[in-house]
Amino acid sequence: MKTRISMYRVLSIFVGALMLGGCGASYQARSVDLKDSMLVNPDILKKGKDDQALYRYVNPNMNFSQYKKLIIDPVIIVKDAELDQKERENYQKLANNAFVHLNKALEVDYQIVTSPGPDTMRLQFAIIDADSSKPVRNVLSSIMPIGIGLNLVKYAVTGKQSGVGEITAEMKVTDSETGTLLGAALDRRVGGKAPEGIIDTWYNADQALDYWARQIRYVMCTERSGTDCVKP
Repeated sequence: MKTRISMYRVLSIFVGALMLGGCGASYQARSVDLKDSMLVNPDILKKGKDDQALYRYVNPNMNFSQYKKLIIDPVIIVKDAELDQKERENYQKLANNAFVHLNKALEVDYQIVTSPGPDTMRLQFAIIDADSSKPVRNVLSSIMPIGIGLNLVKYAVTGKQSGVGEITAEMKVTDSETGTLLGAALDRRVGGKAPEGIIDTWYNADQALDYWARQIRYVMCTERSGTDCVKP
């Protein structure tokens, strides 16, 4: 009976720590390696500011308001050849989810089509790298004093908490007929101490993909001087 009570007490402390100290599902990392860029020449990418992607490019000569339709290509998995079967399955789930997130966010403003044509953009999105959360390490760094201390040290040094997941992605938008580059972004996000990240080890990565989909919609909206731009 005492053992059961002790387990309940530990669980209560754990849940309380997560609810009080947990950041969101993901937040922007401090840095990303420009060498990770696969969709565009990294030389054109410039450091983003505030809530922009870590690196980005926007064609200064393009009028985004002229585009009414959008092609969303299947999401690319850059490390596909390096992954074992289990890893490939996990990455493919992320890619599938990213495709769904992108369609859900962007169909609000654009007609989603499958063929190039006038007034049509093409969006390509690539998952460069991803890592799942580590439940045991996540728990220990959330409720144990020594774990919390080490977690704070790691965050101070790296900008990433202990045991959480992360994901790096890149996107580019082109004119569907001419191939002219309209915009591109390279970004990396790391997980927060959301309770869901303990149960679903890919929760942090998936929530980052959802954030990026909504951020892409927001950026496109602001570039065309829209009146209903919603920050993610």
